Amino acid sequence: MKDCTIYKVTDLVGKKWTLCILHELYKGNMCDKRFNELKNCLCDITPKTLSMRLKEMESEGLIEKRIDSSSFPVKCEYTLTDSGKELVEVVQVLKNWGHKWKVDNEACKNTLCIQCKN
Repeated sequence: MKDCTIYKVTDLVGKKWTLCILHELYKGNMCDKRFNELKNCLCDITPKTLSMRLKEMESEGLIEKRIDSSSFPVKCEYTLTDSGKELVEVVQVLKNWGHKWKVDNEACKNTLCIQCKN
């Protein structure tokens, strides 16, 4: 079972907050976001967990960390890689499934995630 693709992918994306972080990086025309921007959008996440998930997602190639050391303080921004963008497409399919079978949220159903303000 350890060689099963579903188990390996689930281990990657099934960790708490991973898909929510991807979603936040996708929203707003996929602009780069700083750590505190992500932290503020994901109200209940702890800084430790956010830091851990960002490192994991970066090592898996889902996001890219950009460091701008030309100013003080140094800016670190995160953005989706092509792999991360493609995974967001899969998440969109999950969203559609959720609206069909589990969630009654017309506002969300009629809004593209990239344009979401929530």
